[in-house]
Amino acid sequence: MPISSVFFLVLSGIFALVGLFGVARAEGYLYVYCLLLIAFALFLGFGIIKRHYDRVSH
Repeated sequence: MPISSVFFLVLSGIFALVGLFGVARAEGYLYVYCLLLIAFALFLGFGIIKRHYDRVSH
């Protein structure tokens, strides 16, 4: 896996953790924003992993 993919995978994990901590403390609109941040981080991470295995299999 290229170093750029690893970097963005780690960054995605950090976003997910920030979102988790935010959901634990937030109320109202910030709660929804943190949930969306978690969803974005998960989709980004899984997309990076999918792209890597698609490239390897072809």
